Amino acid sequence: MNNKEEKYNKFALVREMMETPRIIGEFDPLVSKRFVKPVKAKKGLFLTGEGSSRLFPAKRAIYASLKKSFYMPVITEGCTQASEYDLKDFAVFAASNSGQTKEVIRLVNHLNKNSHKAIFGLTANRNTKLEELASDTHILSCGKEQAVAATKSVIEQGLFYDSLIRNLCGDKMEGLKDLAIKTEKVLTENIDRGIIDIIRNASMIYFAGRNNGVAAELALKTNEITRKKSAFLEGTFALHGIEEVMNESEVLIWVDPFDVDQDKFLEYIVRGVGVKVIAISTGKTIFPSIQIPEDTQYAEYLQLAAGWNILVETGIALGINLDKPQRARKVGNEYIPGA
Repeated sequence: MNNKEEKYNKFALVREMMETPRIIGEFDPLVSKRFVKPVKAKKGLFLTGEGSSRLFPAKRAIYASLKKSFYMPVITEGCTQASEYDLKDFAVFAASNSGQTKEVIRLVNHLNKNSHKAIFGLTANRNTKLEELASDTHILSCGKEQAVAATKSVIEQGLFYDSLIRNLCGDKMEGLKDLAIKTEKVLTENIDRGIIDIIRNASMIYFAGRNNGVAAELALKTNEITRKKSAFLEGTFALHGIEEVMNESEVLIWVDPFDVDQDKFLEYIVRGVGVKVIAISTGKTIFPSIQIPEDTQYAEYLQLAAGWNILVETGIALGINLDKPQRARKVGNEYIPGA
């Protein structure tokens, strides 16, 4: 994928993906500093939203916090289910790029009615219903997206939560310029045509990997970009029953494969079922692989970028208009005043 050839740059989706390295390089970790005091006044951090505004940003934040000694629990849930929870001891961050997502507004209204005083918004647009209702709102720098599939905003949301947790811990957020360079490299890497042919001919695309938001977000992007069915198989879920209904017309893309289970995936998924397995990894695997640079702090951002590259190449190979899905909307369930 690149921003030079017309077959790529005619799509807003690609142009917005290619803005991501700049957004990463220019990100200011201090933008979350003003939220530290009100968050510390609570016992936990609750990150919510719908679709892409929750999958990668929130789950990546949880994954990162659990890998270090962080004193405050970080959890996530969709907005409608979250309204059934007692969140009085949590600082709540509600993410909605449009600021008009119905489920988000409904939850914020519910919390306000229950006198919750720590409700914070995260959005890409100003003067929205979310900004009106939240205690405080951070406006992303990436600007409004034209493509239906959210991309650059997902990365910036992830960076915001990353910076918030680091500021809560007193840690510095460094290395973003280097991450920007690596991200551009991953986005523009040529992908073997044989791999793209396997994916574009698949009847179903599974994504396997850690529950850190990467594979789950890519499964959603698969629907929006390639118009193919997809599913996220968390951890080693692929070895625990679903192989009964898999078939050889399907493909599994494994993000950062666990070394200890590769032989079992080969035995049961590839040889046993006939499903083709492709890996996104920093090193060689026993499967056809798309290699990405190592980054101990920000690996998940690079994994997501590699997945974007795969999906764009697949969509173009299928002759799809990447900006115009038939049914999906930019705001999936939009809040309408008075409705």
